[in-house]
Amino acid sequence: MPVLNRVAELHEEVTGWRREIHSNPELLYDVHETAAMVAEKLKSFGVDEIVTGIGQTGLVGIINGNKTDSGKVIGLRADMDALPIIEATGKEYASKVEGKMHACGHDGHTAMLLGAAKYLCETRNFNGKVVVIFQPAEEGGAGGKAMVDDGMMDAFGIDEVYGMHNAPDLPVGQFAMREGTLLASADFFDITITGKGGHAAKPHGCIDPIVAASACVQAIQSFAARNVDPLNSVVVSITKFNAGTTYNVIPQIAELAGTVRCLDEEVRGLAEKRIEEIINNVAAAHECRAEIKYTRLYPPTINHVKQTQFAGDICKSIAGDDKVDMNTPPVMGGEDFSFMLEARPGAFIYVGNGASAGLHHPEYDFNDEAIPYGISFFAELVHKSMPA
Repeated sequence: MPVLNRVAELHEEVTGWRREIHSNPELLYDVHETAAMVAEKLKSFGVDEIVTGIGQTGLVGIINGNKTDSGKVIGLRADMDALPIIEATGKEYASKVEGKMHACGHDGHTAMLLGAAKYLCETRNFNGKVVVIFQPAEEGGAGGKAMVDDGMMDAFGIDEVYGMHNAPDLPVGQFAMREGTLLASADFFDITITGKGGHAAKPHGCIDPIVAASACVQAIQSFAARNVDPLNSVVVSITKFNAGTTYNVIPQIAELAGTVRCLDEEVRGLAEKRIEEIINNVAAAHECRAEIKYTRLYPPTINHVKQTQFAGDICKSIAGDDKVDMNTPPVMGGEDFSFMLEARPGAFIYVGNGASAGLHHPEYDFNDEAIPYGISFFAELVHKSMPA
């Protein structure tokens, strides 16, 4: 079955919503205007209940089918937040807010779920309830966790939960997914190396934290190379190195920061342990003191087998068997939909965005031609999982 006829008719309208969201990006939990727009749209569609303030600024809409005696409840999730990036697309609907941009396609995700909500409210051709979930702070703020911690799954009786993300370089009209681990855990660390500052012409009277921090940068890479089975994926990246203020002063401190990505929880635990050991010992070898703050942000995104197979069947009914990759390779990016998949069975899938710039790039833009495929996926998933 191809894209639904009514969904095709909605394409232009939903594109307008997407571009409006794109022009007005908001960061992390400060998505008040976006959430207000979503709530207004849901109200105009005739959703049965709207609940705001979940996970600070998240909201849900409840849509009842023509029948609800099946007792089944499906959750469908989209993210609303943007990124602190200066947009370089040159589009007429480009960001109006300096330094903020929808560079990951969350504008498209929100618009597609709104489109699905409108369609489901019009038809209601299912037996059960749909909870459309609009979450804040996916980009490093763990908004998904905040909504789960607020009791969302139990409060609305959600049985299964599904999410979707656009994929640059996957052709429009195609889908991709995999059973098991799809995305990596995402952890951050901050390191402060303290030495003894002084005159740069008298290094023997100082304890140079820059030398110690440089040794830490090199040594920390040995974890991935020598402590982890080569068949297990892990990334350790130092992304910040700050020290000193001028030419002739050895500073008192040097600061490092970075991220660790793993596909396996056992490797994740080992990473935290070994990074702390390596940094403390290397710093001590240079007569410096190390302070480490290791933050576990997102766990791996792990798709449930039954729900992934079901989602794949839905995608095949829309796009055709040859347009659905059921074994796409895992990637080392992170996703806080992982918290929802820890709370309930479900699946996270990719929808093709075509030959666009990469995610988090200043020239990235969500491809509006993907909208009918995303809406059709959500709608058909509801129809097939809760048949009237």
